[in-house]
Amino acid sequence: MTTALIADDESLLRDDLRDKLTALWPDLVIVAEAANGNEAADLIARHEPDIAFLDIKMPGQTGIEVAQGIETDTRVVFVTAYDQYAVDAFEREAIDYLLKPVTRERLAQTVTRLKNAVASDVPEAAPAPELAQILNLLARAGGSATAAGAAARAPLRWIRASRGDTTYQIAVDEVLYFQSDDKYTIVYTANGEHVIRMPLAELVSSLDAEYFWQVHRGTIVNIRNVLSSKRDGDGRVWLNVRDVAKPITVSRAYQHLFKQM
Repeated sequence: MTTALIADDESLLRDDLRDKLTALWPDLVIVAEAANGNEAADLIARHEPDIAFLDIKMPGQTGIEVAQGIETDTRVVFVTAYDQYAVDAFEREAIDYLLKPVTRERLAQTVTRLKNAVASDVPEAAPAPELAQILNLLARAGGSATAAGAAARAPLRWIRASRGDTTYQIAVDEVLYFQSDDKYTIVYTANGEHVIRMPLAELVSSLDAEYFWQVHRGTIVNIRNVLSSKRDGDGRVWLNVRDVAKPITVSRAYQHLFKQM
């Protein structure tokens, strides 16, 4: 039995996708539906569906953020509408993407890919030619303006972080890793822990992506301080980071980054 979850903040779109899936794949069991990202993350952890159809832009966590936090073998299909989140979606090892409004013909292609992936137990990436088409459409529509503006900004070099009543000026290069803590972010360096009053989701866009890699929904590591990676018997990846006693876990969505280590 193959199971699936549908997450979209628009109930009519959830209904439409469910109805089309039922017609195209009668044996597929929809075990849960979510109206926002936080609900989707909780339901995926609870039901561990084989497939998650995730709207990219939802209240709470985005579909991309939900995918980043998945710790199960759930395959992801993103649903998007040519917005600025689309480019990121194709970097998350999604098996496919669907453009709104979802047509029966396009969904039939996705169903075929999903059936093949489930049968072979090997995930597939979104088709490169179609990705190029999406990128071109984004550029023509001006949807890449946000990404272009972010790329033009120089990455963060210094941060002001607190420890107790004292505020320190810390060179970003000295950071070993960042850890999310609700509305704050804990900064780990060789000299100890500090706190900045900024969520990790806001901080990530200011960091140099060449050296600071997100390895979990709540963790960003300075790759220059990663000494080694190790895969355990359950397929989980752990990082050995310089001056950090406890290994750092890598969520399934980011394990492909360390295949060569």
